[in-house]
Amino acid sequence: MNPLNTLQPLLDFWKRDADTAPNIAAWRTTPPRPAQPHPFPNDLPAPLREALSKRGVSSLYSHQFEAWNQTRAGQNVILATGTASGKTLAYNLPVLANMLEDPQARALYLFPTKALAQDQLSVISDQLSVLRQLVTDHWSLIAGIYDGDTPQKDRPSIRKNARIVLSNPDMLHTGILPHHANWSDFFSNLHFIVIDEAHTYRGVFGSHVANVIRRLKRVVDFYGSKPKFILASATIGNPKELAEALIEKPVELIDNDGSSRGERHFIIYNPPVTDAALGLRKSSLLESVRLANDLLARDIQSVVFARTRRTVEMILTYLQGGNSIFDIRRSNTELSNIGSSIRGYRSGYLPHQRREIEQGLRNGSVKTVVATNALELGIDIGGLGAAILVGYPGTIASARQQAGRAGRGDDPAVSVLVASPNPLDQFLAHHPEYFFGRSPEQALVNPNHLLILLEHLRCAMFELPFQKGESFGSLSWETIEEYLQFLTSNNEAHFSDEKYYWMQDAYPAANISLRSASPQSVVLQAADEDGKPTIIGTVDGESAAWMVHPSAIYMHEAQQYFVQELNLENHIAQLIPVGLDYYTEAQQRSEIQILSDLTPSPSPNRRGGQAGYGEIQVTTQIVGFKKLRWFTNENLGLEPLDMPPSELQTTGYWLTLSEAALERLRESGAWTNDPNDYGADWQKIRFAVRSRDQFTCQVCGAVESTREHDVHHKIPFRAFTSKEEANRLENLVTLCRTCHQKVEQNVRMRSGLAGLGFALGNLAPLFLMCDPRDLGVFSEPAWSAAGGKPAVVLYDLVPAGIGFSQRLFEIHDELVQRAYELVKECECEDGCPSCVGPGGENGTGGKMETLAILKELSRNDN
Repeated sequence: MNPLNTLQPLLDFWKRDADTAPNIAAWRTTPPRPAQPHPFPNDLPAPLREALSKRGVSSLYSHQFEAWNQTRAGQNVILATGTASGKTLAYNLPVLANMLEDPQARALYLFPTKALAQDQLSVISDQLSVLRQLVTDHWSLIAGIYDGDTPQKDRPSIRKNARIVLSNPDMLHTGILPHHANWSDFFSNLHFIVIDEAHTYRGVFGSHVANVIRRLKRVVDFYGSKPKFILASATIGNPKELAEALIEKPVELIDNDGSSRGERHFIIYNPPVTDAALGLRKSSLLESVRLANDLLARDIQSVVFARTRRTVEMILTYLQGGNSIFDIRRSNTELSNIGSSIRGYRSGYLPHQRREIEQGLRNGSVKTVVATNALELGIDIGGLGAAILVGYPGTIASARQQAGRAGRGDDPAVSVLVASPNPLDQFLAHHPEYFFGRSPEQALVNPNHLLILLEHLRCAMFELPFQKGESFGSLSWETIEEYLQFLTSNNEAHFSDEKYYWMQDAYPAANISLRSASPQSVVLQAADEDGKPTIIGTVDGESAAWMVHPSAIYMHEAQQYFVQELNLENHIAQLIPVGLDYYTEAQQRSEIQILSDLTPSPSPNRRGGQAGYGEIQVTTQIVGFKKLRWFTNENLGLEPLDMPPSELQTTGYWLTLSEAALERLRESGAWTNDPNDYGADWQKIRFAVRSRDQFTCQVCGAVESTREHDVHHKIPFRAFTSKEEANRLENLVTLCRTCHQKVEQNVRMRSGLAGLGFALGNLAPLFLMCDPRDLGVFSEPAWSAAGGKPAVVLYDLVPAGIGFSQRLFEIHDELVQRAYELVKECECEDGCPSCVGPGGENGTGGKMETLAILKELSRNDN
């Protein structure tokens, strides 16, 4: 069936549908793009030429042709072209040609995930099967995966026989480089290193991976090989710079996408307002379900991207069951919907479930898949007709990557971003030019960070002793020697015969995680229809407390499970299948304590406040959970929990405001963090409003029970100059606690302190050369660790930290000054995602308050 025959009528329907058309905030159409074909290069080996012809490929795209020429000329390259543009063939061709020409040649392929390596192995194996039929002179080419899941019995054979080894940076770090002697034949003949999905190697993870590549190059050099690098990346702002930072070699950028592309539609959809006075909108989740059902009804294969695993399961439940999902209790087999055309895809699913879903997408048996960003990466799922993004994924690059899952070749496709009530989503819905006009974000790494570098020097010295005068990546011997002398003084290294040797019994790589450390995964165990225990999935240890706490409703493939027990000691959760009319939502509380203040004394004296840094402890605890009714989200009650807190010991940088600064801010009206004084008659007014509204929530209809409902100011209290005006009965409405929280998010007035945290949190990575996700931000108007003073804390999101906090303290003055310039020069009126963050859709942003605080922080007594 021609996708145009089914997609175009739906697009026409959406344009005139009364439930859809009024809510379309923006609709951008990109016209079809013809392919830029090029004949096969003259030096393409005949078996490859014939193999491609057998698969119906008669020419190369221009970027594939350029990649061939550059690699054959001995250049390192990075391919930065769109999704489904043929990057895999672009790097496979030069590798396979080299192996046809040299029977001993080897290649190492690195992928960020095991699942992607499995997917690519099937692609390579398919290509090799055709080649084997064409090459008759006993030519053999074996590709194999070598990762943590590879059985021990298979590993010696892969090391010895595989010409192409597929792995990941973690396995290279802990399982290959430390045991390089077992790989001597492989490394001695290593001609190519392929790094796929290079855009994922950014921030802390990317900085670690860059050092792993330094170690790889060092080991390969020891065995006398000089491999060339081929990198592939999604569209980011700086692909060439990232590639050169990762491999520390000149790289040729290939970004002229020569593949054909059909017509593409991108829609920003803002759910309709359900209460104009309160600014409440219809659920983005339910609207996404409605749009997905439109696609499903017209047999258009689609993917629905959700931000969290819980949202995936909720959408899956709505799509699979409709409004009658809880009317009849179904059996486990029926509920598991293994043969369903609607499936979920996220972390926690078992490998065989993922492979089954991927195959279903390729062969068309799965019509709709609901996924987290696990499907952003280049796993082959065929060509989909549509993609729905439930909420903005956080970056332009991720949004484009998810939207790129829709469409393949010349087929038309549509992507719909359904805005959530989140202020950032609402800003984009009201200012779509901000989204369409921005270039993708840059991926940043800093492999020379002190603590990361020191860890990998330990690993490198374990692998091979350091010869005096030897460099490490781009670092000179003079720099390296200082670190090695430190390790020697610490009895970790020994200098002898012009070499530095590793002296510890410990195996250093085993204790260094390339990614954010997380406790051991929790196994989810449920009983099947025969009462036998069966494993339905896993949850990472970090998420277990809020996802599978006792009495939680856990969703898996749209089946509800009730958590009977969570045994954190044994890493097992016991679940039973249920069919209830509610789901649960964990409530958590976070606190930060200073363990060790490392601020130099005396610190600079500033009238506006003080900056500091040191070791901190971030404590997060699940203290209860809400029961929320399906479809209506009615709050059925709050249950307390006594869960053990999770603790992260890391390093933090903080700044606090002085009492004098607070007084000046209060006098100027630029401080909104003090509690509201509603007046002496507030309790009488509250009762009058609740009585007028018959003690019933005016949004969801919930009647008061043990807890009194809240009374909400439709126009924020702080927007008035007098209490009497603010407390007029027509400006007040009765709301239950749940609806009140939603409305407050919408109309909240962003405080200057929160705006300061937003600005600093987004600006700091530019100075640190890290990813914004490497930092946590905490703002508190009365931080107990600072004697009750207002404070903003920026902290490393990895255990023990990696030194960002000290650097932020060192550049405090510049950071504050740059933040002031950033906010002042922003063209927005009262806050936006480019400066202090937006307020709620109907609220105010607090830009002037943030500017006033930044002025205070810039004051000094000199």
